[in-house]
Amino acid sequence: MLRRLRKYFFSGLAVFLPFILTINVCAWFLGFSESIFGKYLRPFLLNNYDFYIWGLGIVVLVVLILFSGFLVTNYFGRAIHRVIENLMMRIPVMQSIYPAFKEIAKFVFKEDDGIGMPQQVVMVQWPRLGLYTLGFLTNKTTKVIADAAGRDLVNVLIPHVPNPLSGYFMMIPRDEIIPLKLTVEEAIKIIVSGGVVDPHALVSDEEKPS
Repeated sequence: MLRRLRKYFFSGLAVFLPFILTINVCAWFLGFSESIFGKYLRPFLLNNYDFYIWGLGIVVLVVLILFSGFLVTNYFGRAIHRVIENLMMRIPVMQSIYPAFKEIAKFVFKEDDGIGMPQQVVMVQWPRLGLYTLGFLTNKTTKVIADAAGRDLVNVLIPHVPNPLSGYFMMIPRDEIIPLKLTVEEAIKIIVSGGVVDPHALVSDEEKPS
């Protein structure tokens, strides 16, 4: 009886846990998105109009993102963006923080960084020779650093498990990286699961041999 209950418990846990974790992550993301503008909209609307609907902060955020995207796709909007960016770069604290966040956003949301090196998944020997790990090729190494090393270096992010948004920044010789035919999404699935998930093995029943 105990053995059967144990089997039921772990079988149920295998089904239940992914649902709960997914729901909690989505709830956290929605709550964070709502709080960006909701913390300002909520007191304003409650004090002046005596009402507030949860989710208005998310609506405002999405509208502003769409509007920003619309602006930067035309000449006038790009000109405004350059002016605002130049002003931010004149502020002591912002000029140190903004460029880093800008490059991260370009890496995450653009397929090509405009310098002929698309970000891709690579395999490198780390933390020692003979051991391999996944990494994200992010950019060419700054020429001053590459010249000092006397080698053609590239920047690689070695992500943490299970949080691929953090990790180690490495400058690795180009001839020591192994490009992989994996998408960033597939690599993230492997990293987050600690290697449990094999994206290429997730085929439908119709694709499986009989």
